[in-house]
Amino acid sequence: MSTNTDRYTRLRWWGLAAISLGVAMIIMDATIVSVAVPNIIESLKLDTSQVQWVQEIYTLVFAALLMVWGTMSDRLGRRRILVIGLIVFVGASILCAFAPNGTWLIIARAIQGVGGSMVMPTTLALLNANFRGKERGIAFAVWGSTIGSMAAVGPVLGGWLTAAFSWHWAFWINLPFGLLVIVGVLLCLPESKEHATAPFRDWIGAIMSVLGFGLLVFGLIEGRTYGWWQATDDAPISLGSLSVIPVIFALAIIVLVLLVLRESSRVRRGLSVLLDVSLFKLGSFANGNVTALTVSLGEFGLILSLPLWFQNVLGMNALQSGLALLPLAVGSFVSSGSIHPLSKYLNPLQMVRLGVILEIVSLVALAVFIRPDSSLWVTGVPLFFYGMGVGFATAQLTQVILVEVPIEKSGQASSTQSTSRQIGSALGIAIMGTALFSTLRTGTEARLSDQIAANPEIGKLVTAVYDSAGSLIGPLAKNPQTADVATAAQAALTQGVSTAAIAGITALVIGLLTTIPLGRAYRRISADANVG
Repeated sequence: MSTNTDRYTRLRWWGLAAISLGVAMIIMDATIVSVAVPNIIESLKLDTSQVQWVQEIYTLVFAALLMVWGTMSDRLGRRRILVIGLIVFVGASILCAFAPNGTWLIIARAIQGVGGSMVMPTTLALLNANFRGKERGIAFAVWGSTIGSMAAVGPVLGGWLTAAFSWHWAFWINLPFGLLVIVGVLLCLPESKEHATAPFRDWIGAIMSVLGFGLLVFGLIEGRTYGWWQATDDAPISLGSLSVIPVIFALAIIVLVLLVLRESSRVRRGLSVLLDVSLFKLGSFANGNVTALTVSLGEFGLILSLPLWFQNVLGMNALQSGLALLPLAVGSFVSSGSIHPLSKYLNPLQMVRLGVILEIVSLVALAVFIRPDSSLWVTGVPLFFYGMGVGFATAQLTQVILVEVPIEKSGQASSTQSTSRQIGSALGIAIMGTALFSTLRTGTEARLSDQIAANPEIGKLVTAVYDSAGSLIGPLAKNPQTADVATAAQAALTQGVSTAAIAGITALVIGLLTTIPLGRAYRRISADANVG
């Protein structure tokens, strides 16, 4: 036993490398596929509904199951659930690569989401169990920087694989990565789980969690398609003139409130629970999850808007637009390397605040200076500092959230904060995506109001540009008869990026304000540590 413990202690940094590669694989998969979608559409003859679900089913399943697997990993073993999740994820990736049609691909992507939801919370729980003190801060910094940087690297890798080989390699790439992670985790990290516990019997709570979070994320993802209040003309389902989205949100809130009440009652009676709601009595955990949600809202909406602007306004291809996002990844890596020396002067909470402030300043610069004819310097410099902000905020916020959490509950605590981030990300994409596309439509119509009044066909072109998320701008620009529509749409899409950035700034400012109560909790923890 002692020999094994010594071996794992020596190899724990290699274990961190394996975990980081696993996280990179999960994060990249969420972005890499978006670049390959045009080729997948052509190859498998997907309709618009299938295209949407190929991209969204993964996020939906992933977010819905995070809480369940986080809690189960505490009881069954965090390393065991991680390895099983990797096997499921890699196996589903192979199914995706062999997909002969859209239905097959959507089902395989759903299975990928199951695997991904097993991997994400267990990686963080294993770090929490295997690293202490300053080493834990470094480990969390690497974990958080991996998330931020891989969100930018994914489109580059996806663009290159699709262009150089085929879209199938956007999925095949997960096979060698997955095998490396499995071997690294088994060799370098010990099993970790909660030993003194009764068997898990809260299956109703698990079902309620999946249903509640699934409905919430579905509403956030599909709100623009179905209509946030009034049903859209092409909504698959509607309640007369009203959208089903408010009903879905209401059901999600009801289910989640009932889940909290149920879990509170079971905790008081000493019964098995999916989520120990007493964790929210920890100030750092409760307030940190609110901060995580609002910060993720501001962060990930940007990844939606800029690639569309690069391709449809600057005329880049998928690979070029991915490369244009690389400054974000570079900034994230730079901040990761800076955390250790900075830790002599700043505590983790102060680094979180520094990161959020860098993100806010970067988005302000982007919102103010971006133009339809902007050079890549206008986006590259803000993206670099934005990436630094992501690196500081994401990694150190995780450490702050988990600082008071007992190790035996780290799985469910990790899954809770991961769920908060996923809901924030979905909310960010919903809010910033709505701001982007609404401005694209209204801005284009405003710029062409006289032409639309004289020729209704122009209005139909504007609608087509909106429905295509701006992808028709390029073909319209090549035709002299529709070049004016393209020019107006490019200006409107640029305005939309600026509007989306302002929405992100608002969310990040709220996130910064939510760190105020965190400061009180952190000072108390530091005082207790000094006394001890």
